[in-house]
Amino acid sequence: MNPRAGRAIASLALLLCFFAPPTIRAGGFAARPDAHAPIGVMGDHVHHAGGWMVSYRYMRMRMDGNRDRTESVSRRDILNPPPDTFQVTPTDMDMSMHMLGLMYAPHDRITLTAMLPFLDQEMDHVTVMGGGFQTESDGVGDLRLGGLIRLVSVGPHDLHLNAGLSVPTGSFDERDDLPTGRAVLPYPMQIGSGTVDFLPGLTYMGHADWLSWGAQAQGTIRSGTNSRSYTLGNRVDLTSWAAVPLAPWVSLSFRTAWLWQDNIHGKDRTLNLDPTAGPTVPTADPDRQGGHRLDLLAGLNFKLPLGPLGSHRFAIEGGLPAYQWLYGPQLETDWQIMVGWQFAGAGLPAFGASRGGSH
Repeated sequence: MNPRAGRAIASLALLLCFFAPPTIRAGGFAARPDAHAPIGVMGDHVHHAGGWMVSYRYMRMRMDGNRDRTESVSRRDILNPPPDTFQVTPTDMDMSMHMLGLMYAPHDRITLTAMLPFLDQEMDHVTVMGGGFQTESDGVGDLRLGGLIRLVSVGPHDLHLNAGLSVPTGSFDERDDLPTGRAVLPYPMQIGSGTVDFLPGLTYMGHADWLSWGAQAQGTIRSGTNSRSYTLGNRVDLTSWAAVPLAPWVSLSFRTAWLWQDNIHGKDRTLNLDPTAGPTVPTADPDRQGGHRLDLLAGLNFKLPLGPLGSHRFAIEGGLPAYQWLYGPQLETDWQIMVGWQFAGAGLPAFGASRGGSH
């Protein structure tokens, strides 16, 4: 055998041994790097009585270009499409979100959750005359409070109910300087909903020695009408994933995510300078805010076995849309990425009989 080929084969064998998926070791599934869902999934796991977790996530999303149904639409077509004539069209948008999370289990079957986002958004526009301008908005979003209720825990299979409530702490009166003067921004640039929303869901997780998997269904059901006379559309999120531990400290995940978003009901009449005319920009039209999208995502989840850092997880996940159908013209999603940190512990007061450890 060629000595160079022999060294290459030996190096490859050592690499495969290092990254070979581990079997369940002391500490069980909870000690594995794939014991949690990918970082883009919220409310994926429950804790045992007295268990808690704090987390931080950062998400970045890029939208570039417009789409109507499944077809891309040019700026020229949007600004001159009879019978609807828009004076302005968005060209691209960047959205960043910082999310703080807290979980605490007062009982083996109940885990309480709280999530507070901070959003920063920028949108670029062009006018029918060829000029351009940018709008910006940022601030604290709507607070999400909830509970995860364990329904079934049999062997490697876990099923729990997600029950949440979105509290309207985010602003829906964001304003910025436009070419026509300072004005209320259109719907996508607002930070909050202005309504109390219900967040029902169901989450399943399972695992084997060298594999873990899961699925989640989540809904956002709007209630009432905000003080600007509109209600954001209801929303459904479906996702499924599988993860493989590559080593005791890192796992690789693959995930699909399907989003369905309804159009807005009602309208903010302050968005149009001329109430007798239609919207001057597609983002101000309540009938052009819905659609559905299928995303394909991949991620890495790290659990570092470094003494006191053993309970810290660091994760990253990114993805691209495989399919988009939009009530357009509407900005289409190009890509998204999320990074996060999670720190779990146990020992806080509880009234449930703990079975030891936390998920």
